[in-house]
Amino acid sequence: MSISLRPSQALQLWQQVTLSEVRDDAPDLTMRQMAILLTIYLERPPHTVRGLAARLQVTKPVITRALDTMGRLKLVSRHRDERDRRNVLVKRTVEGALYVERFGDVIIAQALELPI
Repeated sequence: MSISLRPSQALQLWQQVTLSEVRDDAPDLTMRQMAILLTIYLERPPHTVRGLAARLQVTKPVITRALDTMGRLKLVSRHRDERDRRNVLVKRTVEGALYVERFGDVIIAQALELPI
């Protein structure tokens, strides 16, 4: 399936998705938090703080702060790697999977409403 959008349509879609998120009672995530969350859920595990920092080209404290927030929201969990205690593994949760799936549904619904 291929979708072709003009820049103005792409921006309108993004606006509608963000408006929908602001109006919803789901947690508001920053762009950085959303990028981290989608990386965790769309790319193959394992995910580590160090690996996420490298993937997003940010520092480990940036990832840690975002994971603190997402952990409180139960969107991800963190555990020490039993094989290498220096690593912190970031794991998916049921709540996080549902959040990401719902977000995908919002994007599809808003895209279907775009004027052609």
